[in-house]
Amino acid sequence: MLKRLKNIFFGKSGTVAEQEPLVIPPSKHGLSPESISKGARNVVEVLEGAGFQAFLVGGCVRDLLLGHHPKDFDVATNATPEQVKLLFRRSRIIGRRFRIVHVHMGREMVEVTTFRAHHDSESGSHTDGVKTAQGLLLRDNVFGDIGEDASRRDFTVNALYYHPTDNTIYDYASGFEHIQERKLRILGVPETRFREDPVRLLRAVRFAAKLNFELEQQTEEYIRPHGHLLAEVPPARLFDEFLKLFLSGHALKTFQLLQHYQLLGYLFPETDSQLKYDEGFYRRFIEQALINTDHRIITNMRVTPAFLLAALLWPAVKELSRKLEREGTAPIHALNQAAAMVSARQVERIALPRRYSQPMKEIWDLQLRLGRRSGNRALQLLEHPRFRAGYDFVLLREQAGEDLAGLGQWWTRFQEANPELQSQMMTSVQDSRKRPKRRRRSGRSRKSSGSGSAQTDIAPSSATDND
Repeated sequence: MLKRLKNIFFGKSGTVAEQEPLVIPPSKHGLSPESISKGARNVVEVLEGAGFQAFLVGGCVRDLLLGHHPKDFDVATNATPEQVKLLFRRSRIIGRRFRIVHVHMGREMVEVTTFRAHHDSESGSHTDGVKTAQGLLLRDNVFGDIGEDASRRDFTVNALYYHPTDNTIYDYASGFEHIQERKLRILGVPETRFREDPVRLLRAVRFAAKLNFELEQQTEEYIRPHGHLLAEVPPARLFDEFLKLFLSGHALKTFQLLQHYQLLGYLFPETDSQLKYDEGFYRRFIEQALINTDHRIITNMRVTPAFLLAALLWPAVKELSRKLEREGTAPIHALNQAAAMVSARQVERIALPRRYSQPMKEIWDLQLRLGRRSGNRALQLLEHPRFRAGYDFVLLREQAGEDLAGLGQWWTRFQEANPELQSQMMTSVQDSRKRPKRRRRSGRSRKSSGSGSAQTDIAPSSATDND
């Protein structure tokens, strides 16, 4: 039956063309129903048992064909969100712009979407599909058939539908061929598709980095000229995309591609500006942070967005802090002011939830405080909830080539030392920072201003003064 389904596509000229799906048998694709999760298979079985069509679709099919194990499995169906919800007790409808159903099967969550159709913003016939005059898709809840749904997918490699019941794949846009060629091509007219949803610009970069795919020429040449469209995307949605871009295990390559296609400035404008005048340190610093992030993700270690945000925004914070210091602001106040100003401007592009922005600022604040190790301060800093992140940040700065006078090594030794050695280390820092007595001038005596240690206890260490 599906072989006879017609599909609507935009040709290169923008005209509408019809195309039948290519049905790929099991002998050609090598997948099996056991390739997908038990929860996803159950969702398909329940939907089909109720008389609906149901397929595994998109990234999970693409990743299985590449030999990867998908983290999530998405199901597409001709059942409406309300009909899906009635079939599954543990389910809920989410979203306004794009309504979907989250179905819980044991500990697994399966995302179920209804086939989408094209909508004509001029006719006004579809009240649940709204576009702006510039072509931005504000709401996308116009439902259709599988052919229309395939033509609405973003990239050809995501327009693949796997039917576990008969173990076949339905290919509507040569996606199977493009996977074999490792080529990423947007589906339809690039300008139209990017205007509908500018986030597709970021998805193109993310998939190219994650899958190690080459961007098809027509897709690639439309990315740079349309980067400005990202200004229309809400900051909260861009934060979600930031997480996907940089926490997928391919952060370094993603960052490099964002710069290559001139998109970084639409996400982190002040960082992008600083990198244009950077002599190399800040680039090494950020790239080392991304290398470390990728390593932690690959080795299943914990990663916090707060640390990554602190690293990405550090060039702007540090340079603004230096400027304020030159104008006479004390270092600690300069850093706090710079942190507040950069953060305030950044949220205009990417939302920074407080659960990440507050730890981010504390990491910056510790860059000065970790230089103050005299008395019992070092022991007190060990109890700081962000100590480890602040310490790692110091190590990162040193990894990138910044001279912090051995600050990172000192803290490494201090953490490993016994209490007696820790006491000696703190005393040594205090003694080494005592100021030498000044010589008398012109035979006139000068009053002592007190002990050197008392003065230096409130000043940052030399390692921090010179960074």
